[in-house]
Amino acid sequence: MKKLFMLCCASLLAACSSPTPPAQASLYGEVFYLQRMALPPAATLSVQLQDVSLMDAPAVVLARQAGPVKGNVPLPFRLNYDPAQIKPGHRYAVSARIELEGKLLFINTSQQSVALDGHDPQPLRIKVDPAR
Repeated sequence: MKKLFMLCCASLLAACSSPTPPAQASLYGEVFYLQRMALPPAATLSVQLQDVSLMDAPAVVLARQAGPVKGNVPLPFRLNYDPAQIKPGHRYAVSARIELEGKLLFINTSQQSVALDGHDPQPLRIKVDPAR
């Protein structure tokens, strides 16, 4: 009987110690620009987490945050995504843009790559440049 009890306890401990992926993960950070100017009150910020693995296809959006700009730069963001969507060998990036009434004001011009392996530095800092 003692052996059966010990076997059950060992099985229970093994089941408890097996890693289960979290239901949701997050990337957070801030968007900023170097120009000394305030954004109009109607400006909107859009930040996306994208799978950019395929060269000849549009990026797949895994998470998005969009809404009115509140305050001055730096502008905070948080992207919640499902870790089950992350595929080994794929490349991921975060993009940001600021618009006013559908017109692009600022956009990041260099790719902000993320590994999504739990070792990405946070908060992320994404620099956006004026649209031309």
